[in-house]
Amino acid sequence: MLWPLLLSLLWAGSLANNDYQLSVTSSVTVQEGLCVFVSCQVRYPTSSSSVFGLWYKDGSPQSPSILVATNNPSLLVQKETQDRFHLMGGPNSHNCSLEIRDAKRSDTHMYYFRVDDNQSVKYSFMQKKLSVHVSALTKTPHFQVIPNLVSGTSTQLVCSLPWACEQGTPPIFSWMSSALTSLGPRTTLSSELNLIPRPQDHGTNITCQVSFPGVGVTVERTEQLSVTYAPQKLTIRVFWGNDTEPEVLQSDSSLTIQEGESLHLVCEADSNPPAKLSWEPERRTHKHLQLSTKELQLQRVKLEDHGKYICQAQNNLGIQVISVSLSIKSLLQLLAPSCSWQAEGLLCSCSARAWPTPSLRWRLGEELLEGNSSNVSFRVTYSSTGLWANSNLSLSMEFSIGHRLSCEAWNDNGVQAATVLLLPDTQETSSGVVQGAIGGAGLMALLVVFLYLIFFIVKVFKKKSALKLEGNHPAKSTVSTINGSSMTSSRVLDHLSASASQDQKEQPPPAAVPHTLENEPELHYASLSFQGLKPRQPQNTEAIKSDYMEIKIRKC
Repeated sequence: MLWPLLLSLLWAGSLANNDYQLSVTSSVTVQEGLCVFVSCQVRYPTSSSSVFGLWYKDGSPQSPSILVATNNPSLLVQKETQDRFHLMGGPNSHNCSLEIRDAKRSDTHMYYFRVDDNQSVKYSFMQKKLSVHVSALTKTPHFQVIPNLVSGTSTQLVCSLPWACEQGTPPIFSWMSSALTSLGPRTTLSSELNLIPRPQDHGTNITCQVSFPGVGVTVERTEQLSVTYAPQKLTIRVFWGNDTEPEVLQSDSSLTIQEGESLHLVCEADSNPPAKLSWEPERRTHKHLQLSTKELQLQRVKLEDHGKYICQAQNNLGIQVISVSLSIKSLLQLLAPSCSWQAEGLLCSCSARAWPTPSLRWRLGEELLEGNSSNVSFRVTYSSTGLWANSNLSLSMEFSIGHRLSCEAWNDNGVQAATVLLLPDTQETSSGVVQGAIGGAGLMALLVVFLYLIFFIVKVFKKKSALKLEGNHPAKSTVSTINGSSMTSSRVLDHLSASASQDQKEQPPPAAVPHTLENEPELHYASLSFQGLKPRQPQNTEAIKSDYMEIKIRKC
C-alpha cells in the first residue's frame, strides 16, 4: 500500500516542476557606474490571484536571502539596491527581466528569481541562478579635436558617453583648458564646448572629465591642441665678432659697428606652421649678401653696408617683418690739401672720406674759415656727396714768411687735420706781382738769417737724434711733426707713397683746381697728411718745439 502512495507523490512533483520554468543567462559582467539588462522569461501555473516576481540576493546558512527587486508594491527591497535594481515585468507577467543601473562593486553576487501569489503558486528557481560581476570603469569619454585649429576662429567640441545608459543618475561633465572657452548645449550623455584658440594655446591640453555621482567614480579624456597662427614675436639675435652670448633686439632697433668688424644677425619668429624667414636690405645694392635664410652674416663690414635691413617671416596665415638699422663707423681719411695759382689768387682744395660724412673747415693762421663763406680776401665753398666731403678755398692776399694754412675734417668719430706751410718766392715774377715777396733788402736779409737758423737747428737735432734713435735709420733722417704725431722722414715718404696709391684706387669727387698760369709767381709749399697713424713718443722732447722741424719745399 505504501509503494503506490510514494509513486503518486513523485509523479505529482514531476508535474509541478514542469509547470515552473525559467529562461535566463547564467552570468553578466558590467563596469562600475554603468547599466546592464538581464533578459528573463518565466513560466508558472495559472492562479486566481496576482502572481508577483521577486529577485533575491542569494543568502547563506548564516544570512538569509535579501530582496533586491520586486513588482509587489507591498514589499520593501534592500535600501542599497532601491531605484537601481528594477524588475521589468509587472504582476501576472511572464517577463522576469532585471535591469541594474549605476552598478556598484558591491553588486557582485549570485541572484535567483521567485514567483509567489500568497496562495498556491510559490516557487524559487534555485537551479537557475544569475551571477553578476561588476568590474572597474575603464571606458573614457568620446571627443575629437580638429587636427589644426585656427587662432581666433571659434570651434565646437562635443564630449559624449555613447556607452552609458540614460536611465542611470545623470553624469556631471567638466572641461579643463587654458584656451578661451564657453559651454554650449548639453544632453544627458553629452556636453558641448565653444573653443576660441589663441597662439599661446598651441601645444596645451584640453580635458573632458565625467563624474558618476551614483557610484562616486570619475573618468576623463585629454587631447593636445594644435593651433595654427600667423608669425608673431619677431626678434633679432645679434652676435658680435666671436661672442657666443647674443644681444636680443626688437623691431626698429639700431646698431653701430666699426668698419672691418664682423656681425652675425639671426632672425626668429613664433608661428605655426613654421614661417619662412628671409632678409632683405632696404637699399637693393647689397649684391654680395646671402639673404635667403634667417641668418645674415657680415664677415668684414664695409661702409656701403650701412642702412636698414628687414627680416620677413611668412606662412600661409600671414606676414610679419622686423627691421634693424646698421650704422658703420669709419676712421676719417683726410686727403692732403693741394694749392695752385689762379688769376684771382691762390686756390686750395681739401677732401675727406668717412661715415657719417665729415665736415671740413680751413684755418689760416689763427683765423677760422668754414662752411660756405666769403669776404674780400677769401672765399670758401663746401660740398658733400655720399661718403665724400670737399672744400675749396680761394685766397686773394699777401703772405708773410711761414704763413700756415690748415684743413681740418671731423665727424662724430674723430678729428684730423693737415697743414700747408706757405713760403713766398725770393724772385719777382715776370708780371711784377710777388705773392709773399721780399719788399726790400732788409726783409731779404731777415729771410736769410731765418733760413740759416732753421738749417742750424736741424743740424743740431740730427746729431742728437743719431745718438739716441734705436734701429738702423739713415744718419740724415729727419723728423716731421704734425698735430702731435711724429715719424722719420723715410717713414713719411713711405706713408705718402702708400697714400698716393690708395688715392688712385678711391678718388673723391674732383675739385675744380685749374692749371698754374704760365706767368704766375712761384709759391713754395709743402703738405703732410697722416691717416690712421698712432702717435709715437719722440725720444728727444726738448728738441721738438714747433709743428715742423724740417720740411722739404717743392715748387708748384
